[in-house]
Amino acid sequence: MGTAQADTDFRVSRESAIRFIVTLGTISLLADVTYEGARSVNGPFLGTLGASAAIVGIVSGSGELIGYVLRLAGGVAADKTRRYWTLTVIGYVINLLVVPFMALAHHWGVAAALIIAERAGKGLRTPSRDVMLSQASKVVGRGWGFGLHEFMDQTGAFLGPLLVALVVAETLHYNRAYALLGIPAGLAILALIRAITLYPDPSRFDEPATPASQSGSLSRQFWIYVVAGGLIAFGFVDLPLIAFHFQKTNVVSPALIPVLYAVAMGIEGLSALASGKLLDRLGTPVLIAGVLLAAASNPLVFFGSFWAAVAGMALWGAGMGALQSTMRARIADLVPAERRGSAYGIFNTAFGVLWFAGSSAIGILYGRSLASAVTFAVVTQLAAIPLLLMVRRRPT
Repeated sequence: MGTAQADTDFRVSRESAIRFIVTLGTISLLADVTYEGARSVNGPFLGTLGASAAIVGIVSGSGELIGYVLRLAGGVAADKTRRYWTLTVIGYVINLLVVPFMALAHHWGVAAALIIAERAGKGLRTPSRDVMLSQASKVVGRGWGFGLHEFMDQTGAFLGPLLVALVVAETLHYNRAYALLGIPAGLAILALIRAITLYPDPSRFDEPATPASQSGSLSRQFWIYVVAGGLIAFGFVDLPLIAFHFQKTNVVSPALIPVLYAVAMGIEGLSALASGKLLDRLGTPVLIAGVLLAAASNPLVFFGSFWAAVAGMALWGAGMGALQSTMRARIADLVPAERRGSAYGIFNTAFGVLWFAGSSAIGILYGRSLASAVTFAVVTQLAAIPLLLMVRRRPT
C-alpha cells in the first residue's frame, strides 16, 4: 500500500510540475510574440522618427546591457526576499506593457526610452522566473524542463516577427503593429495571474530551502562555469551582423533575410527541446555539442554561398537552442536552492556583458578583416570546452 501511494504521489507531483512548466512556457510564448515582434521592427521604427544609425545601435546595445546587468540585481533580490512571483510580475508588466505604448511614440527619444524599459523589465524578472522553473524541473529532469520552456519561448520568438511582418505589409504602419501586440501582452498578463492562482508556491516541487546557508559562498565549479559561459557569449555572432553581411555581399536577398531569421528561431526552439531531453541522459557532452554547432556556423555564414549560408543559419539556431536551454539547467545542479537567484543573476549578467563586449569586438574586426572576425568567434567559443569538462557532472 505504501509503495502504491508513493507512486501515486510521484505521478501527481510530476504531472503538476509539467503543467506548471507548460504554464510558464505559455506566458513566455505570449510575451515573446509581444517583445520579439516589436524588436523585429524597433530599428526601422526609430529610423522613421529621425534616429540615426548610430542612435539605433546605441539604444539597442544599451537596452541589452541594462537588461543583463539588472539580472544581477533581480537575482539578489529574489534570494533575499523569496518573492519570486512578485518580482516576476513587476518585470513582466514593465516588459510587456511598454510595447503597445510604442504606438504612441512620435519622437525617437520616447521610443528609445520605451525600448530600454522593455529590456529592463525582462532583466528584472528573469532570475526569479528561472528559479521557479528550476524548482519544477527538479521533478521532471532539469534539461527536459528548461528545454520544454525554451521550446515554447522560441515558438513565440518565431511567431512574433511573422505577425508584425504581416501587419506592416498590410497596413504600412509600424504604429498599428505595436498596438496589435497589446493583445498577446494582455493575454500573457492574464496567464501570469492564472499561474499565480494555481501555483502560489512552486518551491514545493524542490527541496526545502535552508536560509542559514544563504550566506555561503558559491562553489569553485560555479565560477568556472561562469567563465565558460562568458567565453561562449564572447564569441557569439549577433544576427544583426550576420544580416548586415548577407545584405552587403548579396549572398542572401533582402526579402529572404527575415525568413532565414525566422527559420533560425524555429530550429532554435526544436534544438532546445531535444537538447534538454538529452542533457538529462548524457550531461556535459550535450553542452559541448552546442558549442561546436555554434562555432561551426560562423565560417558557413561568412565564407559560403547561399546554401552554405542557409546551413550556417541552421547550425546557428541549433547551437543557440542547445546552449540557451542546457546552460540554465546546469546552474541548478551547481548551486544550492537558497543561492539560485543570485547564481542566475551573476551568470546572466556575465553572459550578457561579455556578449555585448564580444559583439562589439567582432563588429570592429569585421570592418578590418573578415577572416580575423570569424577566427576570433570560433576560437573564443571553443576555448570554453575545457572549462565545461572541468565542471563535468553526471546528470541527476
